[in-house]
Amino acid sequence: MTVLEAESAVDKFDAPLYTQAEASRFLGLSQSTFRNWSRGYHSVIEGREVAGQPVITAVGKLGHRGPAIPFIGLAEGYALAAIRLSGVPMQRIRPALERLNAEMGVEHALASEKLFTDGAEVLFDCAGKAGGDEADAVRQLVVVRHGQRVFPEVVSGHLQRIVFGADGFATAVPLLGFEHAHLVADVSRSFGQPIFTHGGARLEDALSLFRAGEELSVVAEEYGIPFLELEDAVRQVVKTN
Repeated sequence: MTVLEAESAVDKFDAPLYTQAEASRFLGLSQSTFRNWSRGYHSVIEGREVAGQPVITAVGKLGHRGPAIPFIGLAEGYALAAIRLSGVPMQRIRPALERLNAEMGVEHALASEKLFTDGAEVLFDCAGKAGGDEADAVRQLVVVRHGQRVFPEVVSGHLQRIVFGADGFATAVPLLGFEHAHLVADVSRSFGQPIFTHGGARLEDALSLFRAGEELSVVAEEYGIPFLELEDAVRQVVKTN
């Protein structure tokens, strides 16, 4: 099997590729936020139970420290992070997502191309069928522009950066957890591991050379990575480890 064949054989729905810590770092989220999204939560506050079901895909057992997030979970996390930029609180986004999954009739709606093409229209229609806080939450996620129901610009701008495959689901997403570095997770390249868009090097390869004692300038030259991007990536990884 060639490298390309091996990479395309990665199961983006079920193969655990990233730890929860890695996925949260790649998306610029706190580990607790990502954990709540991927595992759900349950707590008691002032005698009242507060719970939330998982909203993105994870595999493996609870508490497992190894890779537990498949590529599709990372893509769902990216889309959810974009939706959260609308300013609507997560507890109000959750019922909208439940409606979205049910009405669109597909699993992994957050990672589906239908989210971008039809999602806003579906959510708006859902709001008409719902009532109270649920309807209000849905309406806050949709705006009307030129007679069409669409996501706000801050959301659609991020969703437009997703690359979708022939199956209609995400195949590549940019990573948000870096200030200057441009990295992407592409399930068809490097087995879904983050790569620099400039130079094409795997993040882990660059980090390994740096950890082996090479100067950043040497690593940057070796892999063709702009120095500022490499410096930023190293800083972010060190900061969150």
